[in-house]
Amino acid sequence: MEGRTARINRERIFRTLTFWLRPAFALRVVNRFQRIVGFDRSMALASSALTTLIPLAVLLGAVLGGLVPSDASERIIHRYDLDGAGAEAVDSLFSASQTAGAGVGVLGALFLTISALSFARAAQRLFEQTWELKPLSVRNSRNGLWWIAGLGGYILVTGWISMVLGGRLALSAVVCEAAVNAVFLVWSGRILSAGRIAWPDLIPFGITATILLAAYSLGAALYLPRLFNVYASRYGVVGAVFAMLSALFTVMLVLVASAALGREVREELILIRQGRRPSEREVRRQWDSVVEQAVSRWRRAREDVSHHPGQQH
Repeated sequence: MEGRTARINRERIFRTLTFWLRPAFALRVVNRFQRIVGFDRSMALASSALTTLIPLAVLLGAVLGGLVPSDASERIIHRYDLDGAGAEAVDSLFSASQTAGAGVGVLGALFLTISALSFARAAQRLFEQTWELKPLSVRNSRNGLWWIAGLGGYILVTGWISMVLGGRLALSAVVCEAAVNAVFLVWSGRILSAGRIAWPDLIPFGITATILLAAYSLGAALYLPRLFNVYASRYGVVGAVFAMLSALFTVMLVLVASAALGREVREELILIRQGRRPSEREVRRQWDSVVEQAVSRWRRAREDVSHHPGQQH
């Protein structure tokens, strides 16, 4: 009985995977990603995030001073277990927070506000383009300011989780951060769209983004220390900026891809609710077509190699 139940569960999982990974649905996700110019959008978000987070960290370090147990550089070093050249570069990059108290003023706060609003509008355009909404631009600045405040709280909460629960490889930290990520991402889509995207429409995006970000966080804990060390050894403090930009680009690429995937998942769930789910025969036909094309291309490639043996190497 247990063996039969396990076999039924495996078959159900297999049918679910083949349904959601079927070529027609995957093509829809890719087309959605291309329509929002996914790679360009990811780079724009990463650049805006970089120009916002570094001034924010420097300003908070100067204003808060001894009120926080560790500064931004120490939290980044601890979060990713940096050492050597990477740790020194990050410490030098944020060291201005120790001496910038006299330089914090109206202009600094104004620059930070402008850069933060620019970041908020970049994130706003992601939701507007993915859900095909009319752009609001600066007319949504009030919601952008609320989102910036929420972003600050999100950074503090996830930083506290990482410090208390022991880094990104700790399972408890990953689980807690995943819950916070899901809530923050769904709320972000709601507020940046000025309430034009319903909560149910954002849940698939929040779930897929949370899962992909959790997988990325585990991988980042392994490759980011080496990335920081290599870049810092070659370029010094500027290398830390390059490494941060690379890490941010990967994060934003995950978010943009999750937005495209989440939108298509929601559309598919609506079609299923309307009784327009593709039959198993249609799903099987799509996979058979893909397999047939792959086999045909493989055979053609082998024939080309056999006809030109001198070019194998």
